[in-house]
Amino acid sequence: MSRIADYFSLVRFSHSVFALPFALCGAWLAAGGPPALRTLGLVVSCAVAARTAALSFNRLADAELDARNPRTAAREIPAGRIRRGAALALVLGSAALFTAGAILLNPLAGALALPVLAVLLGYSLMKRVHWSAHLVLGLALALAPLGAWIAVRGSIDASVAPVLWLAAAVLTWVAGFDLIYACQDVEFDRRTGLHSVPARFGIPAALATARACHVLTIAAFALLGWMMGLGWLYWLGVAVVAGLLVYEHSLVSPGDLSRLDVAFFNVNGYIAVILFLSVIAGRLA
Repeated sequence: MSRIADYFSLVRFSHSVFALPFALCGAWLAAGGPPALRTLGLVVSCAVAARTAALSFNRLADAELDARNPRTAAREIPAGRIRRGAALALVLGSAALFTAGAILLNPLAGALALPVLAVLLGYSLMKRVHWSAHLVLGLALALAPLGAWIAVRGSIDASVAPVLWLAAAVLTWVAGFDLIYACQDVEFDRRTGLHSVPARFGIPAALATARACHVLTIAAFALLGWMMGLGWLYWLGVAVVAGLLVYEHSLVSPGDLSRLDVAFFNVNGYIAVILFLSVIAGRLA
């Protein structure tokens, strides 16, 4: 059982809450309600497989760096609890399952599977070359609602416009909280030559940029609600999310990052679930 727990920890399985609710939002909006059971099952399977491939690859690519960073030295690969070969097998197996699921959904989803995987896996290498890696991570998660839309519709036309705003909201939301999260590694990043906004421009600039990202997040959620004609329950959910984002930023400051884990994990997990429930309630209302 402990070995299974190590694999779940490797891919942070419990944090699927960050991406899966938005994939479900995209599927729900594309179908105009609950999608067909087969489609829903494949969307969930693809979302979990894609995230597993991405996180496994990230841990594998960063194993040597993690071993040198006191904050991450106890992770599964540098600590020796999971071998590199096993992690690579998990990456390849998850990528294969994602690709197979996409092919089963429809031809367009199948054709886009490999480009999507390139984005998901490419994020792990981006921080080695440019400080815009936060935006690439945002893009990786923003593909979830877009992919779910394509899974349901099987095509892209003008009707996808509202979900583009949902994707924009996810991109800026994720980029914003990743900017906050990266502040704790600023000195390590500078020593090892890794690129991030905090390492390049400083923690105050990173936190200010995160706030700007989250203002754009709320604006994008508002445009989604307006374009889809979602009811008052959706707008209530957006207001709650805005309040949570304000609270998240109140937890951290350039001189005090001690509550950063609370800001990253707890608050953002609530945001993803609340938005999913708000979309459903807004459609019903």
